[in-house]
Amino acid sequence: MADAILVLNAGSSSLKFSIFLDADSLLLHGLIECLLTEPHFVARNAQGSTLGEKRWPAGTALGHAGAVAHLFAWMPECLTGHRLVAAGHRVVHGGVRFTGPARIDAGVLAELERLIPLAPLHQPHHIAAIRSVAERAPELPQVACFDTSFHRTQSAVAQSFALPRRFAAEGVRRYGFHGLSYEYIAADERAAHGRTVVAHLGNGASMCGMYDGHCVATTMSFTPLDGLMMGTRCGTVDPAVLLYLMNQHGMDARQLEKLLWNESGLLGVSEISSDMRALLASADPRAAEAIDLFVYRIGRELGSLAAALGGLDTLVFTGGIGENASAIRARVCQDARWLGLEIDTAANQAGGPRLSRPGSAVTAWVIATNEELMIARHTQRLLDIQT
Repeated sequence: MADAILVLNAGSSSLKFSIFLDADSLLLHGLIECLLTEPHFVARNAQGSTLGEKRWPAGTALGHAGAVAHLFAWMPECLTGHRLVAAGHRVVHGGVRFTGPARIDAGVLAELERLIPLAPLHQPHHIAAIRSVAERAPELPQVACFDTSFHRTQSAVAQSFALPRRFAAEGVRRYGFHGLSYEYIAADERAAHGRTVVAHLGNGASMCGMYDGHCVATTMSFTPLDGLMMGTRCGTVDPAVLLYLMNQHGMDARQLEKLLWNESGLLGVSEISSDMRALLASADPRAAEAIDLFVYRIGRELGSLAAALGGLDTLVFTGGIGENASAIRARVCQDARWLGLEIDTAANQAGGPRLSRPGSAVTAWVIATNEELMIARHTQRLLDIQT
């Protein structure tokens, strides 16, 4: 029987899954979404054909435990001739301790729970999926792969806040996120050399400045809230704004948390949607204002990262918006003309992969990311699985 690796990416209301026969051979992938409202399961093979699908009635609260239970009940249908030998998980926050993938045991799980306040929208769901797999398959090795690990090559200065030293001692520092995505892009020959900025643009958005494939600086910091404007997250905001909201509007910590994580960003500015596709299709001036701010913030951060790198050789777009929104890419590239980037309009409209003109001082690319593949590779290497 051939060995298979399960990869899970648990979101707030969804569970993405993939099964790899080895670190580079995808067998199937799928999603269980709307876990708390109207769950929908769909699985497809590597060629995109549907292998299974199920819908639950509206009002069904399946949750992550129910999603994992359904997945484990369904998987044997598609694993004939294969045996599941490990599960790899995307985990957003690894804190100071985890600088690389870790095999999950009771001690690792306790540390992941301690880090929940640093990623309250993500960490609890990762932990729920890990616990659910352990209940279904207690002997199955599980590996945590961290979004923070890639950024460990930042200098001490780049990781620091200008706060009293005692806070740094308890782990208040700039971590950075989307590391599995950046790690995948960094291995691509088009981005692996020289001074590269990768823009991971999606509902969660960040940018990373890399030199020869190693992180030098990134836009997210202590949590995935900082940096760029996102779907519902505010990105960088003056801390005094929070004091103002507390003093003038009587907002407490829980209200501020909801505001900053769930009610701001594209949704908060537009008052229409957090989805860039809906905003690009809208004639409402509020949608245009939200898009303008999104592009402006990318340009500001691009300049900052170019300064940290001492220049720029390559710009890469990835993530849902970065890979699919040609209008956003065009505006970002136009704003980056001062860096020597000359966009090929026709190539951009066609989706690339190269966006820059021949002879452009800075090359620009669209490179689709693959976080699940990175998790499979890390899981295989860590457990020394021979597939």
